[in-house]
Amino acid sequence: MAAFFDELEQRSPDERERDLFRRLPAFLSLARQDVPGLGRWLKDVDAASINSRAALARLPVLRKTELMDMQAQRPPFGEFASASHLPGGRVFLSPGPIWEPQGLMVDPGQSARALFAAGVRRGDIVHNAFAYHMTPGGFIMDEGARALGCTVFPAGTGNTDMQVDAAVALRPKVYCGTPDFLKAILDRAEETGKDVSSIRLGLVSGGALFPSLREEYRSRGVSVFQCYATAEFGVIAYESAGPDGTPNPGMIVSENLVVEIVRPGTGDPVPDGEVGEVVVTSLNPAYPLVRLGTGDLSAILPDPSPCGRTGTRLAGWMGRADQRTKVKGMFVDPKQIADLVKRHADIKKARLVVLRDGARDAMALHVEPASGSVPDVSAIETSLREITKLGGSVHLAEQGSLPNDGKVISDERDYAS
Repeated sequence: MAAFFDELEQRSPDERERDLFRRLPAFLSLARQDVPGLGRWLKDVDAASINSRAALARLPVLRKTELMDMQAQRPPFGEFASASHLPGGRVFLSPGPIWEPQGLMVDPGQSARALFAAGVRRGDIVHNAFAYHMTPGGFIMDEGARALGCTVFPAGTGNTDMQVDAAVALRPKVYCGTPDFLKAILDRAEETGKDVSSIRLGLVSGGALFPSLREEYRSRGVSVFQCYATAEFGVIAYESAGPDGTPNPGMIVSENLVVEIVRPGTGDPVPDGEVGEVVVTSLNPAYPLVRLGTGDLSAILPDPSPCGRTGTRLAGWMGRADQRTKVKGMFVDPKQIADLVKRHADIKKARLVVLRDGARDAMALHVEPASGSVPDVSAIETSLREITKLGGSVHLAEQGSLPNDGKVISDERDYAS
């Protein structure tokens, strides 16, 4: 059985770096002509000079809030998508909201090599429980699995009983989805006496895979790996399987991406090993984003992975550099909470707290009433679901009790266990 997806994974780091920055100037020059939004963003930049990390670091970091503003001014993509790559493809709307084009390449989200590194092979049946509705998650894994030669069941989210029945009938080897939903499937199968023991591998994203949850899966005969993916880039980095089926430390950066770690709030790269914000440049002609700040925290690990892949390794997802927070695989933005407050005149102030409920994410919206008002908790819960597309509880707080620290979203999940 082949140990690597392709020969690119075994290049020396210097060879990979030379190749990326040899290609980048010509790519930027063409992309600026093809994509007006990028042309405006980099209008004063000499593309030929962007031939090193130091030169790239001089360019501004594009924040998602800025991208959202550009999309609002020039819908749907802010003219950051190539018109030639739209016919015959798909477009997505992710929470924020941010529009993304899929592009017409094979495996546009680069998930095939992540699946391969986890042990998935041609002919495997994949139970894909990522969402196929509006957002690209389901399609990112679907396209990669089929490019790898797998058979895919597009399960999507929810309907746990139906998902269990499908797994009983199809006997999939591989689960793809958020980390906690696999537990819901396994638990429900156990409760109903149904056999889903065919599932032996998992590739998860869209949430934290807590060590305790990974170990529980291992005790139930399922080796679960995680990848770090975003709607804009697809898979940015992924884990690989060691000889005994356990994950090697760190996550390997996908090919065709330049990943930098910068000091939060700036565009300045930090030394390897220091935690900072993940900033990504993609050589994707359909959606050529340059130095997009993901808002996620990570660090670069020293030395290549013991699996033999030579790509840069990230320490994995280490939290958020801003308040835009991922919950159950979906982003919640402070602007959404502000929109909710505007919708309810009886709310003076609100703070969304993100917690763990066992192995699952949970949201609690704490609201201070406007003077003399008694907010309708049920109506606010409805608005929270409508605006964020996620359910959560609402708690009334006393006047002046919410901290005056500027936080609209507080991520209080414990990732240590």
